[in-house]
Amino acid sequence: MGIRERKEREKGRRRQQIMIAAKRVFSIKGFNKATMEDIANEAELSPGTLYLYFKNKDELCASLSLRILQYLNIKLKYVSSEKDLEPEQKIEALKEAMYDVYEFDPLILINMLHLQSSEVLKNLSSQLVSDIKKLSNNSIKTMADIFEDGIKKNVFIDKKPFALAEILWALFSGIVLCDESKGIIANNKNYLKLTIENAFEIFAKGIKK
Repeated sequence: MGIRERKEREKGRRRQQIMIAAKRVFSIKGFNKATMEDIANEAELSPGTLYLYFKNKDELCASLSLRILQYLNIKLKYVSSEKDLEPEQKIEALKEAMYDVYEFDPLILINMLHLQSSEVLKNLSSQLVSDIKKLSNNSIKTMADIFEDGIKKNVFIDKKPFALAEILWALFSGIVLCDESKGIIANNKNYLKLTIENAFEIFAKGIKK
């Protein structure tokens, strides 16, 4: 291994070290209260070192979001590729896939949903924004492909597949964020899965011919 490759590998390890520390700090303090200094202390690095890898806390949080988006893409593509499932069954599979993504990392998923609905994206590097948009668009396209297949098979109503995909994603995102809000106010997160199940059932009935 050459010097350049060794440096790149070390840079990757250090970046991962910072992201792991950030997730621990966000879990304890929450995103809004956590500081770059808190993360630096957790990673046992100087604050200045963090800024060599991430220009601010928003960019660090956005980088963590990429992991969730990558996992979401994997889960959705698996559902789309299931040849033995009928279109209606794929809606059920989409529900399970999305809830699995939530359970995989609730904290980072919620932060990602807040991130995508805020002005923070304007403060991120162009490459990071491009990566987020690409993964997000891939997710919507994969879902749209599922709806398009159902429309062609005369199972779903003839509406734009991308619109149906965006509605379903908005439905899931809204429920997760609403549940988070209720948790803050009433400390109650017992009904998230049931709410998602009911919402997907109503959605599935609404798009069926």
